[in-house]
Formats: sequence, structure tokens, C-alpha cells
Amino acid sequence: MRLKGKTVLVTGCGSAEPGWGNGKTIAVLFAREGANVFGIDLNLESANETKTLIESEGNQMSVASCDMVDTIAVAGMVDACVAKYGRIDVLVNNVGRSEPGGPVEMSDAIWDSQLDINLKSAFLGCKHVLPIMERQGAGSIINISSVAGLRYVGKPQVAYSAAKAGLMQFARVTAVLYASRGIRINSVIPGLMQTPMLQRLAEKYAGGDVEAFAATRNAQVPAGRMGDAWDVAKAALFLASDDSSYITGTELLVDGGLTAATR
Repeated sequence: MRLKGKTVLVTGCGSAEPGWGNGKTIAVLFAREGANVFGIDLNLESANETKTLIESEGNQMSVASCDMVDTIAVAGMVDACVAKYGRIDVLVNNVGRSEPGGPVEMSDAIWDSQLDINLKSAFLGCKHVLPIMERQGAGSIINISSVAGLRYVGKPQVAYSAAKAGLMQFARVTAVLYASRGIRINSVIPGLMQTPMLQRLAEKYAGGDVEAFAATRNAQVPAGRMGDAWDVAKAALFLASDDSSYITGTELLVDGGLTAATR
């Protein structure tokens, strides 16, 4: 019960495909740890699937649909969370999506949308939640980034990689600005993960051959296998809880040694 009595706002709380995505898993684990979870997803049906699962375990969750790149919508969502629970103790910026391409073949529209989805969404989440945390005198913000923001890991995804690198630096700078106000901001950096997105990634980067794509990813990792959403969720839980009360402005790698092996 490391989050008992705390209110947690999780963006991207649904799973687009069957299985355990990062946002869904984080919401479920945090609810099990006693948090009041307010979940956001563009797809309300996906958010409600997470809510149903949480409530089936005897915990509770509120959900809302929100476009995380629309500042008015984000402000309204934050207001709704505060109206429901009175405060926001933890924000998990989990919205993201990868599209393939280098700078020549990628369209301007895809570039812009990738920076919006992977970076602006976190900016807007912080923009509207930070004043609430500052009034409270405490808070923890966790951004879900990617090893793609640190290394080239075999997929030509120039916009996604740039956005995730920007997300980590955004977190570092903002963490310094708010450290004296009792607010901690950190990033979880997942490596190659076995999540419901694997099918979609295989279609984009491996001609739809999921088995071959998974085998290649497993072989890339020194641990010999991909991680999963529970690995990400447990790292986020540590950063959300008081166990990490002296940790801010840094990154927690969850990658089975991938980054260390490619320095």
C-alpha cells in the first residue's frame, strides 16, 4: 500500500490491443497499492476496460476521454480529477506512439504529430498539473520515455527518437526548476518490451512477421529476452512512492542491459 490515499493521474491508461500495455498495467498496479486512480485515454472504451478490471479487484478508478495534445481538453481533465479527488499527487505521462521513417521520406505531418503525441502531451500534462502540486507542496511526475531517445536500436524512427530524447531533457530541466518546491520529476526508460504494441510494430518494421520480429528483439537484449509492462509499472511505482523521495531529475533504465551493451 505504498500509494494509499494518494491520487494518481495516468494518461494513456487503456490498451489498444488485448493484453497488458504500460498505461493499463501502471493503473492496475497503482490501484493495488492503494491509489485513487484517474485514468485518461483518447479511447474511452479502452479506459473503461482498465476501470472494469480495477474494480473487479475491489479497487476504484475514474476515467475520462482526453486528447492530450489539446491544452483546453487537458486543463478540463485536470480540473475534473481535482473536483473528484481534491488533489493530484502523482502524474504519469504515458501517451506515445512510434511511426517509421527518416527525415527525407517522413512527411511533415507525421513529424509534427510524433512530436505532439510523444512530447507535447507530457508538456501539457505538466503545464496543468504542476500548479496544483506546487500549491500542495509535493508531487511526483513520471514520464515514460524510451531507449530510442538514447540509442539507435534497429528501427528507423527519427521523429519518435527525437521526441523521446526531448522528453528526457524536458524532465531534467523541469525537475531542477521545481525541486525546491517539493516536486520530483523523473523518467522511466523502457527498452525492448513485449507488449500489445508488438504486433503493430512488427507490421511497421518487419513486414508483419511477429515471430521473427520478437526473436530479433530478444537477441538484442543482454538478458536474452524482452521485458514487459509489469517491469515498467514497477519502476514507475518506485518513482511515484516515497521510497524515491530524494530522487529527481534522473532516468531509470528498464532495458535488460541493452543500453549498457551499446554504449
